[in-house]
Amino acid sequence: MRDYRKFYIDGAWVDPAAAHDLEVINPATEAVAGHITLGSEADVDRAVAAAARAFPSFSRTSRAERLELLGAIAAEYQKRIPDIAAAVTEEMGAPGWLATQAQAALGIGHIMTGIEVLKNYGFEEMQGTTLMVKEPIGVCAFITPWNWPINQIACKVVPALATGCTMVLKPSEIAPFSAIIWTEVMHAAGVPAGVFNLVNGDGPTVGAALSRHPQVDMVSFTGSTRAGVEVARAAAPTIKRVAQELGGKSANIILDDADLEKAVAGGVQAVMMNSGQSCNAPTRMLVPAAKMEAAKAIAKAAAEATTVGAPDGNAAMGPVVSKTQYDKIQSLIEKGIAEGATLVAGGPGKPEGLETGYYVKPTVFADVTNDMTIAREEIFGPVLAMLPYEGEAQALEIANDTVYGLAGYVQGSPDKARDIARQIRAGQISINGAGFDLNAPFGGYKQSGNGREWGAHGFAEFLEAKAIIGWGAGEAAE
Repeated sequence: MRDYRKFYIDGAWVDPAAAHDLEVINPATEAVAGHITLGSEADVDRAVAAAARAFPSFSRTSRAERLELLGAIAAEYQKRIPDIAAAVTEEMGAPGWLATQAQAALGIGHIMTGIEVLKNYGFEEMQGTTLMVKEPIGVCAFITPWNWPINQIACKVVPALATGCTMVLKPSEIAPFSAIIWTEVMHAAGVPAGVFNLVNGDGPTVGAALSRHPQVDMVSFTGSTRAGVEVARAAAPTIKRVAQELGGKSANIILDDADLEKAVAGGVQAVMMNSGQSCNAPTRMLVPAAKMEAAKAIAKAAAEATTVGAPDGNAAMGPVVSKTQYDKIQSLIEKGIAEGATLVAGGPGKPEGLETGYYVKPTVFADVTNDMTIAREEIFGPVLAMLPYEGEAQALEIANDTVYGLAGYVQGSPDKARDIARQIRAGQISINGAGFDLNAPFGGYKQSGNGREWGAHGFAEFLEAKAIIGWGAGEAAE
């Protein structure tokens, strides 16, 4: 039983202003896995004050000093990878192999990428006689989700540290364990007091207090579009920068000349990864109408071959994160059936033999039209919608007919796939199953958010541009 009832403020573990404990549930067992305390506005004030005090000195540190700090963090993180992976499995149900090879691995990936970017990042350049300077934005508030908990912490904290910002983190109260271990890594690495702070809590209390706090200069939020609206609304009166990575309903366009078996089976596997709990999952598969029957058979076989089981085994899928999430997914599966989509695989209820735990059947719908609920709403579960199309123009029309624009996928001959990729209105497009690139910017168009994370583009979110006019005038006169 984990007991994480303290917050990390100003370089020390401290008691909350008031006790308001929350049970954290293991989604595989439905049993209590540990306890945290939910913070209050007083806790936020204390953490922000610490970050504000630390900013003047930390913002003036040199590139070399920050590289040394990130190197120390990398070394400490490496020691804790097994602990982080175990925490992720316990808090949100990721199978052990996924927690180790992807969830925890992304943390060190972002740290090492940040180090490489920082080595040569251009913080200053002359433009005529004007010095153009990129300076740290100030105190940052990070509100992170439960589905890829360490990934979303690392891709915010690393560039913030690299650019000289100070920060307060509010991780998801549903999956807070890995964030505590991350904080222990920060402390062990010698991050100066006040530079990194952690306050657990819920969105309406701690998240809102951070978003509206007058001493917070920037808030970076990852989560649902609905919650993102509230963050932006709370931040508006103080005119702070708001960066958001929100929902998605990404289209996977399978072109007529694609290898149908490979494209469809790969698309199903991509949706089922992490139990479907990825904002960039390719949940709308667009298939040439003439090939839909063949695609159904391939998708059915792929879904039924996806093993579901306890996270401590070798199953491809574990549970979804909570009863609330389970109930939402079940409701949307029922909605798909009610609205007339063809159920190809899976369906309502839990897989056989998995009555305890929030397990969902790998589910595939076909003959979906883009006005159906399962094609419009982000389900955030292992549910794929297959939509037929006639011609590439219609495929693009369907793909772009969504309020979201986080990611897109194209399968087919390279030339045709590249042409289609240019026309999808989304922030990141993958061609023919290409894996992710830690240097590629991640973020969305439309209601999928604003701003970009990962790599050099992620640094830009934490910097202000300053022009010092006349800096080089004396030199020019000489």
